[in-house]
Amino acid sequence: MIFISHSQPPPSQDLLVYLQQTMGLSDDALKLGLRQSIAEQAPLPIILWTYGLISLTQLEELLDWQDKNL
Repeated sequence: MIFISHSQPPPSQDLLVYLQQTMGLSDDALKLGLRQSIAEQAPLPIILWTYGLISLTQLEELLDWQDKNL
């Protein structure tokens, strides 16, 4: 489990759309990731990777996308 001392901002709508449309993440996988991200106060991309919902390659692509778009 990952714990951070400060609150994480909620993910942007653009990020959620990217995860579903580009990465093909299912609604259930996204709900699990969001729930765990809130519970653990950890960044959504890290949670998705930690729980095996995205691969390491997808995590890297997602972090690159975030650097360019957020």
